[in-house]
Amino acid sequence: MPRVTGIGGIFIKASQPDQLREWYRKHLGLDIQSWGGTIFSATGSSNGSTADTTWMIGDGSQFAPSQAPFMINYRVDNLPVLLDQLRTAGCQVLEQTEESEFGRFGWVIDPEGNKIELWQPPTEPV
Repeated sequence: MPRVTGIGGIFIKASQPDQLREWYRKHLGLDIQSWGGTIFSATGSSNGSTADTTWMIGDGSQFAPSQAPFMINYRVDNLPVLLDQLRTAGCQVLEQTEESEFGRFGWVIDPEGNKIELWQPPTEPV
């Protein structure tokens, strides 16, 4: 079964996103970009590729239907196969998927009601 291969991103819901972004910029030195977050890059995976992790603050609208103040994005190898296996196992898989130059995205709700984003990166870097 395809498994999670890493964390692709952490998204934080804030009632005042601009102020919270500024707090992280000022006090923790994060290089917050115009889109609301930053990307941490790391190398050293077994195949020598990079493994970026996105960190972002926003209004949380993309977390629905979850009420959680966060959403974690997990990197996966084969999104369609994993989504099919999750459905077969009786998991609550959301029907909507997305595909863009950033890769393929799908979502599942865990037993506590948290929305989890599953991300298959593009084969070529963006």
